[in-house]
Amino acid sequence: MATIAERTAAAAAALERLGAGSISTDPALITKVSSDWSRMSPILQEKVPPGRYLADVVVRPARPEDVPAVLKVAFDHDVPVTPRGAGTGNYGQATPFDGGILLDLRGLDTITVGDGGTVTAGAGARMTAIDRVARAAGRDIWIFPSTKSSTIGGFVGGGSAGTGTIEKGTTSDGCVVAATVAPMDGSGETVTVRGEELIPYIHTYGVTGVLVDVEIRTDPARDWTAVYAAFPSYASLVAVHRSLLDLPRLPRLASADEPALVPTLPASVALDPQLHSLRVIAEASTVDELTDRIRGGGGEVVAVLADYTETDRLSGMSYNHPVWFLQRSRPERSFFHMETSGAPLWDDPDAVRAVYPGPVHLHLELFKHGPGAMVVAGYRGEEAVLAGVPELEAMGIGVHSPHQWYVDRHVELAIETARRTDPKGLLNPGKLTATPPVDTRVNIGVR
Repeated sequence: MATIAERTAAAAAALERLGAGSISTDPALITKVSSDWSRMSPILQEKVPPGRYLADVVVRPARPEDVPAVLKVAFDHDVPVTPRGAGTGNYGQATPFDGGILLDLRGLDTITVGDGGTVTAGAGARMTAIDRVARAAGRDIWIFPSTKSSTIGGFVGGGSAGTGTIEKGTTSDGCVVAATVAPMDGSGETVTVRGEELIPYIHTYGVTGVLVDVEIRTDPARDWTAVYAAFPSYASLVAVHRSLLDLPRLPRLASADEPALVPTLPASVALDPQLHSLRVIAEASTVDELTDRIRGGGGEVVAVLADYTETDRLSGMSYNHPVWFLQRSRPERSFFHMETSGAPLWDDPDAVRAVYPGPVHLHLELFKHGPGAMVVAGYRGEEAVLAGVPELEAMGIGVHSPHQWYVDRHVELAIETARRTDPKGLLNPGKLTATPPVDTRVNIGVR
């Protein structure tokens, strides 16, 4: 039987004749697009370093109809296909473990605003562009990721939370109205999925079908303001952070860091590295109330910036980004993080920090139900990292490990769906298993 590389070469020749997108075997391009930002994880740096797993060819569709055409040719030639957006994912989800075709979807970047206010965008459209088009039409998209340069296909297929999550939840909580999906079943067709049918296609890394375009919800645009505050202690910070759930209008984002993480943050204003930092994207109508709470809680209002671009900058310092800034500033050391959620992050932070050898730092986020955090510590091996998971769970902390590439949400439904949509198991091989080696629960307790 021909090897995967040989079958891929035959498929690429067939696609060349069809004109189904651009095709490249350039080694530098293949190396670049065969990995993602999984280098943030020291565990994944060891397991999936750039260059270890490579596609045989890169195919970049230019039209929506190219995607099902590519999948039909790949199906007929028994060639694995790994879909990819901007490569900003952190878990190795887009690693082509079996070679084959790397399907680069960034050429599908059309964006339209519907009469009902929803936005439909090609899978390769970047969230920055989608937000810009929506704002120009007087609309706010519900959620966008901390890496706003991500594509919508990558965010819906691989991400879950971000700016807007406090009010709107995750990508699984009504954000997505519909999606055009290309199955890997040999049909060469696409299907439109809506409502509950969307579940096995959200946050499943493309193992059930390739997203071609996505329709998402929006709200009437609001005036958002970036507010920076500083606090002398973790307790004073937490008192205000938890009170934000009682604001008349929920904030779009509320991130906070302990002093050790503050000096690396790329803020547009000076941040005191001796103080705890709180950064909020607040609706303009609530800014006075917010600043009163900050001052009443013993904090200092550092800046109030009404420029929308400043809220984007603040978003870029949320979720796991402070971990990356710390890693970049301390290349001589290796840091890891665990994604967590639960009231003990507010109420008993010392117990959380004690799970790993110190120093341990907390980066806080706010969800509708309470706090989330990146627990950051020095890396001492995978075994030591995973040993902390049951300790965190025992104290009521929800955990999601950013150190594995397996589908970890709605796994049974994804497997059932893939039997129909990918009967040969050619879509993003190695990401779907009924028994992941790391049981990571749901994503940082958001749902």
